[in-house]
Formats: sequence, structure tokens, C-alpha cells
Amino acid sequence: MAIRLLIGNNKKITMLQKDKLTIKVFSTREEMGKQAAKDVVDKLERLLCVKPYISMLFAAAPSQNEFLQELCESNSVDWSRVNAYHLDEYIGLPANSPQRFAEFLNENLFSKLPFRTINYLNAESRNPEAECDRYAKLIQETPIDVACIGIGENGHIAFNDPHVANFDDPELVKIVDLDETCRQQQVNDKCFNSLPEVPKQAYTLTVPAIMASDYIYCIVPGESKAEAVKNTIHGEIEEKCPASVLRTKSESYLYLDKESARKLNLKEL
Repeated sequence: MAIRLLIGNNKKITMLQKDKLTIKVFSTREEMGKQAAKDVVDKLERLLCVKPYISMLFAAAPSQNEFLQELCESNSVDWSRVNAYHLDEYIGLPANSPQRFAEFLNENLFSKLPFRTINYLNAESRNPEAECDRYAKLIQETPIDVACIGIGENGHIAFNDPHVANFDDPELVKIVDLDETCRQQQVNDKCFNSLPEVPKQAYTLTVPAIMASDYIYCIVPGESKAEAVKNTIHGEIEEKCPASVLRTKSESYLYLDKESARKLNLKEL
């Protein structure tokens, strides 16, 4: 059942529930980003009242811009008690390439807030398997409290594309081959000029690594994500649409604008 609520300045939000997933739909991506950031900040404040340190995961994509901008304007969180991680990273890009996710997050988040630690996947590692092990051990040492993620056009979360997603993956971090839909999205998002420029491999946190987070906030604006959102909500819970796994987790929240939500059938919710 859809519930319409009023928030600040007489703006409306539609709240829905599908299995264990809470869905919030906003009129604009700006409203979506602002409310997602507010909800995350509220959660961080409560967690820091009972824990000395917390750890967070962040996605690197243009879809996160409004959310990250709002998050950076918060002055109520003691960021010096927050460990930051990123979800995934390309393999094979030159050092300091602007398309690297580490560069995106450094520019839009990590350089703007005084985090306790900032933990990067090392795209320059000469031993990718060892790098997976190193990053997995870091996450095991400081388990993730809050994950801030997105959904790809093919339904991926992080770089868990349908053909490599495994809801029972034994690994926390792995190397994957990116599918063409995922790679083309990077061109559509204007991160690369053409498909041949997009790397074919990447590091990613696996589905179980993401789902082990205590709280998941998934921010997904834009018409190009409408089909993936529909499959996430109305489809089966299966690796064919990796994001559908969010419906199995309590304390998971999906933030949409009217464009990404346009294919949802509210009568079914």
C-alpha cells in the first residue's frame, strides 16, 4: 500500500513497502538526495551515541551526486569517528585517471569530510587476488554499519552484474568481468567517451559483503534506471536482477525520484 506523506515546505513523499524493503519516492532527484542524506545523518548520529567508531560504504556514480552533496553539508556528524570504504573499482585505468571511482569519491566526498580512515581498493596492485584478500580483511576488521549504494541499469549492485552476481558468494571481494550493459552505462553517464575506453574488469564487494551491512541506503534517480527499479521491486528475487536481494533485508531503504519510479505498479505494493 502506498502512503503519501508531507515533508518540509509542503513537499510530498510516497512511502511503499515490498517484502522487507522500504521504498521512498520523491518528485525530484534533489528532494530525493536531500532526504536520503538526512536519513543517513540521523542514523549516523544515533549509532555514534552507542559506538566509538562506525564504518561506511559508498558508491561512486553520478546518480549519487545530490546525495553526496547534501551529506557533505552536514555538520552534526563527528566524521573523525567514521571509517570510509568504496564499493568497487576498475582494473586497468592509468594512475590518477578521473574515471577511477577513488578519484570520484575523493573529489565529491573524501576530501570534504574529516573521516577517521579512508580505505581504497588499489587499482594499481600487481597482484589483484592479493588485493581482494587485503581489502576483505579490512572489512572484516571494521564491519560495515551503513552502506550507501546505487543500482545499475542492468540491476547490479556494486559491480555484481547479473552474470557474476552470487547471493551465496563465499568471497567478500572479487574480480569480475563487466557485462556490456554495465560498460555502456558508463558511456551513457558520460564517464567515458566510447565503449572501448571502458575497462572490462573490476574489483567489487560481493553481494554478501554488501548485505552484511547493518543498514543499506540505496539511492537511484533517473529514467534510465526505471526498468531496473521495476525488476528490483516487481520481479523475482534472483541473481538475474541482483538488486532484488535488497527485498530480503530489514533496514534497507530505496530512494527514487519520479523518473526512476515511473514503471512501478503502485497497486501491487
